[in-house]
Amino acid sequence: MLFHWTTGSLGTADGRCLPYLRLVRFLLPLAVTMVIAGLMPQFLSGGIARGPRPTETLAAFALAWGIADLLASPMSQVRQLGLVLVSNRYQARQVLGFVVACGFVLASVLGGLALTPAGHFVVDDLHNASPELSRVVRYALMLLIPYPLLQAVERYAEGLLMRVRRTEIVSVAMLCNIGVSLLVVLVVVGTGLVQDTPILLPLLVTYTGIGTNLLVLGAGVRRYVHPRLQDGSISGGDEANLDFLYLGRFFWPLALTMAFQGMSRPLINLFISRGFHGEQALAALAVVYSLAHLPYGWMNELRSLPSVFQEYGKAGLRRIRRFAVACGALSFALMVIAFWLPPVRDMVLLELLALPPELAQRCHTPLMLFSFFPLTVAPRGYLQGIALRERRTAALAPSAPARIGAILAILLFVPLSWMHGATLGVAALLNGFIIEAVVMWWFVHGRRPVLPEVAGQA
Repeated sequence: MLFHWTTGSLGTADGRCLPYLRLVRFLLPLAVTMVIAGLMPQFLSGGIARGPRPTETLAAFALAWGIADLLASPMSQVRQLGLVLVSNRYQARQVLGFVVACGFVLASVLGGLALTPAGHFVVDDLHNASPELSRVVRYALMLLIPYPLLQAVERYAEGLLMRVRRTEIVSVAMLCNIGVSLLVVLVVVGTGLVQDTPILLPLLVTYTGIGTNLLVLGAGVRRYVHPRLQDGSISGGDEANLDFLYLGRFFWPLALTMAFQGMSRPLINLFISRGFHGEQALAALAVVYSLAHLPYGWMNELRSLPSVFQEYGKAGLRRIRRFAVACGALSFALMVIAFWLPPVRDMVLLELLALPPELAQRCHTPLMLFSFFPLTVAPRGYLQGIALRERRTAALAPSAPARIGAILAILLFVPLSWMHGATLGVAALLNGFIIEAVVMWWFVHGRRPVLPEVAGQA
């Protein structure tokens, strides 16, 4: 029974139970920001489309950004270092040194792709890009070299702010990022600089947005985090020496999990593109991925709750489990209303998104399957949070390869006469999510060691 499991506690905070309202106040800014941020790429694409050579620019930036974002993806887990490990200024400096070192390594790899023959192989040969497109892509990669480092520092600052429960600062920083990015699109799209070199538009938008985000996050860290690091008022911390070896052992399973998760959709796209009506199936998948992720993607932040509210002990964990169940049920209900009821579904697909009727029809069953994803994401987020709280991130490592194996099993062995196209792709992804949650439950809960401090309190 997944949601009946509890871990050891330090007792409730001041004898009080964890209020559900406090959980809502922590999670709501992150959820709202994630939904709004999901709409930003549409505005950027619109700005590029209004400039010269829009097709070339869109293709070049999509390719360059895909490579840069893939290399920087492990840095998205840096947030957990600040959230879980840092309790004083010395530890903050140790983690920052590790974060900067990792960012420099990934930036160096990206620089190698931009400035060495390896880039020609990846861009020209592997992606079969034309010489002109390849030139623009490698120019964009050269300007994106600092991105992994900036991404690492940005995520670390977010983790520190979440550690002291100031998620509204993280939300404000992202909203300022989006606002400044939109302003830059409007201001520079008609300038001579962008008219001469169109690829500079998305790059300028990217860096002004990141710069704004870092400024707001930095001010928040200075105002809310530094004083608490100095006076030692952060709950649940210890005085462990966070050397590079310790940080590496904590971080590598998180980075590995993110890398494997990033492979899921490209793997599905590869199989689906070679099946019946591959182009139409890929178009349907593109629609349902972005649309269905909005109602449940925010639940990934449930992983932060056990560490942030650990001073509430067993009672707090019970509240967090119930809250996770409620979040999963709410998201499931919203997706059933939006994707199962024909009037609502047709309004979204045909009126709001203005899809052709044939393409909208291909989205029906995949969207219905997507409505079950919250029922796996909720327990997965809770289990990830327990592993982070107990600093047993190695227990998370087997779940991501299991997810890939489960996806491959559906893609390879389900007869096409049963399902095909986008339906097959979403069914494979759903199977991957289910197996990932089961494997995570086994390694985080089923094989959980009895910790001495927990045994002593039992």
